[in-house]
Amino acid sequence: MAGQDERKGKDAFIGLSFWVEIDGLEVASFDECSAITMETETYEYMEGGLNTYTHKLPVRTKYSNITLKRGLDPGGDLFKWYCDTMDWYAKGPQGAHKRKNVTITVYDPTGKPVMKYHLMNAYPVKWTGPELKASAGAVAIETLEFAHEGLVARTNR
Repeated sequence: MAGQDERKGKDAFIGLSFWVEIDGLEVASFDECSAITMETETYEYMEGGLNTYTHKLPVRTKYSNITLKRGLDPGGDLFKWYCDTMDWYAKGPQGAHKRKNVTITVYDPTGKPVMKYHLMNAYPVKWTGPELKASAGAVAIETLEFAHEGLVARTNR
């Protein structure tokens, strides 16, 4: 089975961690990352005289937005990226282009990289600041959601 180490009889991918790089700079470790999904739309073509099935032809591939969650960044880099992107849309194409390449690197429990997801031309579409609660010693979590134009996945095994 994929993801299983037959020699030990247990899942080899338990206890994974991941880091996020934006334009080649390691930003930080995140606590959560939404599922990275790709979906190809299909067009169904019914051929005359063929009643046993319909042809399904690929049309285009869509990529889901990615949501990252982490403890509040004291430097505010993720919030700044979001604000810079909004300024670009307000000023138009003559301003600096704020799309960036994002790489999510997954590490095994020993710290060895096992998978890299390269997201091309990403830009933030939503930033959510932390819920502020003085009681219960809660951790301040910020969330960044971004769209992207494509995905390349590479395994390191």
